[in-house]
Amino acid sequence: MNILQGLNDLVAVALVAALTPLVVALLPGPRIPQVVVFLLGGVLIGPHVLGLAETENIKLLSDMGLGFLFLLAGYELDPLLLRQRPGRLAITGWLISAVISVGVTAGLTAVGYIKDFVPVGLALTTTALGTLLPILRDNRMLGGEFGRHIFAAGAVGELFPILIIAVFLTKRGHFIALASVLLVGVLAIVLSLVPWLARSEAVRRIIREGQDATGQITLRWAVVLLFALLAFANRFGLDVVLGAMLAGIVLRIWTRRLDLDTESLERKFDAVGYGIFIPIFFISSGMTIDLKAIAQSPVRLLVLLALLLVVRGLPSLLVYRHDLGPRQRVEMTFITATSLPLLIALAEIGEQDGVMLPATAAALVGAGVLSVLIYPLIAVGLYRGGGKDEPAASAGR
Repeated sequence: MNILQGLNDLVAVALVAALTPLVVALLPGPRIPQVVVFLLGGVLIGPHVLGLAETENIKLLSDMGLGFLFLLAGYELDPLLLRQRPGRLAITGWLISAVISVGVTAGLTAVGYIKDFVPVGLALTTTALGTLLPILRDNRMLGGEFGRHIFAAGAVGELFPILIIAVFLTKRGHFIALASVLLVGVLAIVLSLVPWLARSEAVRRIIREGQDATGQITLRWAVVLLFALLAFANRFGLDVVLGAMLAGIVLRIWTRRLDLDTESLERKFDAVGYGIFIPIFFISSGMTIDLKAIAQSPVRLLVLLALLLVVRGLPSLLVYRHDLGPRQRVEMTFITATSLPLLIALAEIGEQDGVMLPATAAALVGAGVLSVLIYPLIAVGLYRGGGKDEPAASAGR
């Protein structure tokens, strides 16, 4: 990589990130999420429009942004939630989506509309929890029982597809891939036990005294944890998203067992993640969109966008009928249908296999971008516009 060109690319990306809050504040009408402007800014400066930046030159920083995005998603997730009712409902909803996806992709393959049906079918079952978190947090939609259902549905919609990608969509044998997943999981469990080694009062005093000012010991060790699991997952051919989510879960365990100042640490991660690296990931994602390929087959993009809603979203209307009110079920439909990071990964896998049509790969990523642009805005609009939604009669059973 040419260093000067790489710096020029970073300037363009940093400028988009810095201008985004101003654009959001100055645009008339309802305030749109910053993620939307990041993606559109990436499209604008990318190789398919102005050509001011290339994704290859910022790939490492983009991967770090993806890592921070999913670390924060894992940090927000309580693993015990998946064993409770919100988790059981989320798993049921995902399984229904998987069954519908098999039928839909089988039909599309039979008529020759798609060729690489496994990545496409799996893409239709994903939910972009990491992408949704900043949008939903800004609109205060993550509190209460509704927030618990969102976290559970989003976690299942990311973890299950990630595990399937790691085991089945790999060029290695399935047994080796499964062993790699288990090995990374064991490493995460071992790392979660580290606080037991720091139970002495001397160690706790060092952590307390060094977590602020120039020491920043908690932030530095959290970053070590993230990078270690990212590197370990990548070493064994696994998606970095899996390592990042596990890092977030382990970090949550660390903060609880060491009784750390979680509010201070969360502010630091917001500053580092949302202030620097996460915008780079979203802007880079926008730069990957091939507008020419999409323009040649716009119907394909719209079909995939609609299928995200039908396959992943609509089961929410059925699954949560006893736990959420009508408006919240519709909000959940659009929230669960939002997807992006895993669609990018699956499009890359399909193209590497040499089976996925270029138009399908571009449409898949484009559909993910449009889902982030459209579906959360609809959910937020319903949330703001509706009154207090009455829960279903048997909620919390």
